[in-house]
Amino acid sequence: MSISKIIETYMQQSSWIRKMFEEGGKLKAQFGKDNVYDFSLGNPNLAPPKVFRETLLHLIEEPLPMAHAYMPNAGDMEARDAIAAYVSTEQDISLTANEIIMTCGAAGGLNVVFKTLLEPGDEVIVPSPYFVEYGFYVSNHQGTLQPVNTHSDFSLNIEAIAEKMNSKTKAVLINSPNNPTGRLYSKEQLMALGELLREKSNQLNRTLYLITDEPYRKIVFDKKTVPSVFSCYTETIFVTSYSKDLSIPGERIGFIAVHPQSTHKNRLIGGMTLANRILGFVNAPALMQRAVARLQGVSVDIKQYESKRDRICQGLSSCGYDFIRPDGAFYLFPKSPIPDDVVFVNALLNERILAVPGRGFGAPGYFRLAFCVDDQTIQNAMPGFGKVMQQILKK
Repeated sequence: MSISKIIETYMQQSSWIRKMFEEGGKLKAQFGKDNVYDFSLGNPNLAPPKVFRETLLHLIEEPLPMAHAYMPNAGDMEARDAIAAYVSTEQDISLTANEIIMTCGAAGGLNVVFKTLLEPGDEVIVPSPYFVEYGFYVSNHQGTLQPVNTHSDFSLNIEAIAEKMNSKTKAVLINSPNNPTGRLYSKEQLMALGELLREKSNQLNRTLYLITDEPYRKIVFDKKTVPSVFSCYTETIFVTSYSKDLSIPGERIGFIAVHPQSTHKNRLIGGMTLANRILGFVNAPALMQRAVARLQGVSVDIKQYESKRDRICQGLSSCGYDFIRPDGAFYLFPKSPIPDDVVFVNALLNERILAVPGRGFGAPGYFRLAFCVDDQTIQNAMPGFGKVMQQILKK
């Protein structure tokens, strides 16, 4: 065999998101880009804020010695100071630069966290539906992902999480607002989860961590706010990126924040700083670190995503689709009108509509639509959504 067995297996299990994205490339080449309605990939379609470009231009022209050199593995101190100050306000807790590690996006951050925490065979519980790459990230570091069903409205099922916990459990991983459902977990749910983790940590005589992945924190609708997870549980590790709210996913910039009262804070920070280096990241991109240091609190116009949410919900509702209206992020996760979500997604494909089967997120019987697309794509796709629904109803 020319490559490792595990990578062969990963290739066979390759993300449905990427499969549909690649299928879209073929259709666009055949029918033209404007005649293909691609809802497959959460690739922000809004341009970064004007101030982002202005900040980059200023930084490029700024005569700073060693501007593009190696730096401390935890990141640029100016960036960490700025982020600590902002997150302190956001989380209603006092953080310093010492609790911040700059990372290559949230994906890099999660890999750093799992590299630091996991022993072979450790388990990470995740509410389902969940972002498909989580399984790969945990497996990268010899752990096992353990999905747990949420309630029918995609809210946290605390009882199910409790039943899943055992002597191998190391952490619970949450993502709110959630990809793929757009669900925002309430303060009450997070407090209940924190209490469960405290109880189980005592029972199992091991520290159980809460890892929160929050790249969509600023993308919330209907004047809702994302609760502070740090206020719910001290053994919390916060991971995020600027990919979605600044529309710069290709720049790979994010950070990890560790609760300042975490029992093993210094060892965690030390281990993650080392992991940042030995995983090959070395340090997060230098230019982007200096840029985000000056852009705390800045984001794209979230109202535009809210408008897209309303547009796609109105259109699909009129076609007869069943779904939970998302609180945030830029995804809709409707029920498939037929039990087999793959068959249904292929039917949409016949109308040149690209969606992702729910089983790719651990939830067969659903499908995901990323509505971070131009309004014309949403509008022009609706006749196809309606046609497929009518075909199903006639059978």
